[in-house]
Amino acid sequence: MTIDRRRFLAAASAGAATLAAPALVRAQGGGVVRIGEVNSYTAQPAFLKPYRQGWELAQEQANAAGGRRFETIFRDDGGKPEDAVRHAGDLVNAEKVDLIAGGYLSNIGLALADFALQNKRLYAASEPLTDALVWSKGNRYTFRLRPSTYMQAAMLVEEAAKLPARKWAVIAPNYEYGQSAVKWFKELLKKAKPDVEFVAEQFPALGRIDAGATVQALEAAKPDAIFNVTFAGDLSNFVRQGNTRGLFEGRAVVSMLTGEPEYLDPLGAEAPVGWIVTGYPHADIRTPEHTAFADAYRAKYNDYPRLGSVVGYSTMQSIAAAVARAQSTETEKLVEAFSGLKFTSVFGPAEYRAIDHQSTVGAYVGRTALKDGKGVMVDWRYADGAKYLPPDDVVKTLRPAG
Repeated sequence: MTIDRRRFLAAASAGAATLAAPALVRAQGGGVVRIGEVNSYTAQPAFLKPYRQGWELAQEQANAAGGRRFETIFRDDGGKPEDAVRHAGDLVNAEKVDLIAGGYLSNIGLALADFALQNKRLYAASEPLTDALVWSKGNRYTFRLRPSTYMQAAMLVEEAAKLPARKWAVIAPNYEYGQSAVKWFKELLKKAKPDVEFVAEQFPALGRIDAGATVQALEAAKPDAIFNVTFAGDLSNFVRQGNTRGLFEGRAVVSMLTGEPEYLDPLGAEAPVGWIVTGYPHADIRTPEHTAFADAYRAKYNDYPRLGSVVGYSTMQSIAAAVARAQSTETEKLVEAFSGLKFTSVFGPAEYRAIDHQSTVGAYVGRTALKDGKGVMVDWRYADGAKYLPPDDVVKTLRPAG
C-alpha cells in the first residue's frame, strides 16, 4: 500500500497529526511489519469503507512516528468464511505476513480464529462480535477489539430493566451474531427482572428479511417492548415497515448497533425516535483522544468518522502498541505482548484482558432522536467495556484452558 504523504503532511500542518501523536506508540527497531487484513469489503461497504480509512490513517501516523514501518495487505472475503480462510492462507504462506487481522461477520471471525489456532499465527479480530470468539472457541492466538454481544447486551439490559415492559419480542439475523445477542439479552434481562417473558422471536436470514411479514408477526404477539439486532439493509427495511404498520407506536424498542452512523444515517427522516441503542454520537464527543482522531480524519478524508473508522483506527493502534511492547514480530512474542496490553483507543484507555483476550473498549448508549431531518443519538453516555464483563471465575467456566 502506498502512503499519500502529501495528504498526511497537510493534516499535520493543520495540527491533526500533532494532536494524534500522543495516542500512538513508536515501534522500536528496524524492518517492516506486514499485516494481512481480511474483511467483507464488498458485502458490508457502509461499515468497512470507513473502517479501512481509519486503519490507513492510523498506519500513516504510526509510520510517521518512526521505528518499525507497517504495511497492510488487504483482502476481500465477500462475506464468505471459506474465502476468508483461503485469503488468510495466501497471506501467511505467499505474502509472508507477520499477523492477520480484520473480520466483520461473526461466522467469518470464528473461521479466521480457527485458522489462527491451526497455523499458530496471531489474529487481531477487529469487528466480529460473537462471544464464542474469546470464550467457548477462544484460543491463544486470537484477540478481539470491539465490545462483544455479551457486553453490548449487558449495556442495553441496564436500560431495558428500567422500563415497565413485561412482554418482550425479539428480532435478529439468523446467524451467530444475532443468536448470541438474543441469548445474552434474554438471560441478562431475566436475571434483572425475573417476571419478564418473551412472547415472540423472529430470526430472518441476514440480508434477506421479509420485513412486512416479520413486522406482522411481531405485532400479532402484542409485546410491550422489542429487542432488535438487525442492522444495515435489514434494519432499514424493518424500520420502514414498522413505521408504516405502526409497530413501534406505544412500544419501547431496545436496539443493538442502531445508533452507529453507518446504519442510522441511511434512514434520514425515517429514523426512529426514542429507541434505546448502542452507537456512536461522533459530533458530540469532546474527549482529547476523540478530538485528535476526528480532526485528523476530517483533514485527511474531508468527511466525518463513522464507527467503522474508529474500529479500524483503534485496531491498527493496538497492533502498533503490541509490536512496540514485543520488540519483535515473532508470533509467540506478539501473543505475549497482546496479553494484558494497555493501549489508548479513540474512546480512551483500554486493555486486552489476559484471561480471555477481550479488549475493554466500550460503547456509547443513548436514545435516538431526529435533528434537522436526520437521526442522531441523545442522552448518551460512554459505557466502559471493563464494567460489562463477567468476573474472572465465570470467564474460566466459559473459555477452554490453554
